[in-house]
Amino acid sequence: MAIIKLENVNKYFDSFHAVKDVSLEVRKGETLVFLGSSGSGKTTVLKMINRLVELSSGVIEVEGVNILELDPIRLRRSLGYVIQSIGLFPHMTIEENVSLVPRLTGWSDSERRERAVEVLELIGLDPAEFRHRYPDELSGGQQQRIGVARALAADPKMLLMDEPFGALDAVTRENLQQELIGIKERLQKTIIFVTHDIFEAFTLADRIAVMHQGRLEQIGSRDEIIASPATEFVEELLASPKKHLREFQGAP
Repeated sequence: MAIIKLENVNKYFDSFHAVKDVSLEVRKGETLVFLGSSGSGKTTVLKMINRLVELSSGVIEVEGVNILELDPIRLRRSLGYVIQSIGLFPHMTIEENVSLVPRLTGWSDSERRERAVEVLELIGLDPAEFRHRYPDELSGGQQQRIGVARALAADPKMLLMDEPFGALDAVTRENLQQELIGIKERLQKTIIFVTHDIFEAFTLADRIAVMHQGRLEQIGSRDEIIASPATEFVEELLASPKKHLREFQGAP
């Protein structure tokens, strides 16, 4: 069942054609990873889904409704959104940061406190230790965990994640990838994840959408993409790390 659907979606920035006739469906409960280099259009597609960027033509539907028929503020609040720069408010405590969207949508004080405790526990941070701290008292990895917690706080059906772990060291990044897999298994959220890292894509994705120069080159599971690259670009993308990618298939 498709929870998000794109049909012939295009985006122009003046004369630059950033996204070119992209059509795809995101299935309920899956992790779909957009994989591509800088300028491939992957982040633009993500931002068009929550209307941070308005599409130039085509149709995007969320749960069967054209997003242009939805109030953009309400749409964004209904979708969890995590970015690399995190965007925590330095003057707010961790609990206040996590509770921001529930506060904006009218949750009571007690509901917000209870939910903050729940999501902090979910991401592996002790609420008693962290809820009254401020962002500058946390490590980069801890701050990114808070970004995930904030996105989950209002219990959205979908998470949009734009290279959220890209600025972290390799060990922290790998740990957060595994934590995200665990969160997905427990909560059964639909996740759209953007990355330029092929190994991150192959670790996290149920399916991968490979983007290049604004076009969707291929969409499929990691095994399908490894076994049958659809275009010359996808073949080239896989060529260098192919030995390591075979490990994902359990090959010797």
